[in-house]
Amino acid sequence: MKLTPELIESGYQYINRATRDRELDLRAYKVTVIENLGATLDQFDSIDFSDNDIRKLDGFPLLNRLKTLLLNNNRISRIGDSLHESLPHLESLILTGNHMQELGDIEPLAKCDKLTTLSLLNNPVTTKKHYRLYVIHKLPTVRLLDFRKVKLRERDEAKQLFKGDKGRKLESEIGVKSKTFVPGGGDEQIATKESTRPVHTAADVEAIKAAIAKAQTLEEIERLNQLLKSGYIPGKSDVNNQRNDNKTSQQQVVEEEDDDDMDTNTN
Repeated sequence: MKLTPELIESGYQYINRATRDRELDLRAYKVTVIENLGATLDQFDSIDFSDNDIRKLDGFPLLNRLKTLLLNNNRISRIGDSLHESLPHLESLILTGNHMQELGDIEPLAKCDKLTTLSLLNNPVTTKKHYRLYVIHKLPTVRLLDFRKVKLRERDEAKQLFKGDKGRKLESEIGVKSKTFVPGGGDEQIATKESTRPVHTAADVEAIKAAIAKAQTLEEIERLNQLLKSGYIPGKSDVNNQRNDNKTSQQQVVEEEDDDDMDTNTN
């Protein structure tokens, strides 16, 4: 469906009682392209585009007031390079359940210097090695990533990981972008990428499910769920490695709580 001025004007408008923000609900209209938002007259703090078919995050006019974008369950795989110019006060961007593939694809968000909250849960990019530390490194203003507070410890780890010549080399190696979009390629391009994902055997799936059943923290369950849904883990060995990483993180819970105190004092 086309996002027409008439559709925008008919969208449900309300005041959020908790935040006092003025919000516009444009959920589930099967919209494919963001356009005609000049019809909002820049009167909204938040716009909800969840459950549409949007493929690229761009097409915004200058909206000085807009602070929050909800784009859960779309098909977004690219972010416009000029997003920061159109939305200079963007603070919260929720991209849960989209098609972001590569770490380099988040590069345009580095220019959004007001961005403090970002969710990329259930995107293929979250399964990439060093994903969380890379995002923390590239987007230093983000304080809440995938609904988990960014710890002072993580900021230090990211700084060390991408430090010096070795760090810059690693950043260039893992910060690749998806292949250039081919006009008219749309579904075919996405289908090609999805068809190249490894296929799990029934035994592999059962092994992942067993790992989820044995998980002891919400963080571990969420990460294992993402691996199962994304289809990027080739077998049981990777799941075992993931569980070992999570066990290490569990041993650092007390230290992370100390980091919370340090982070609060710093801010």
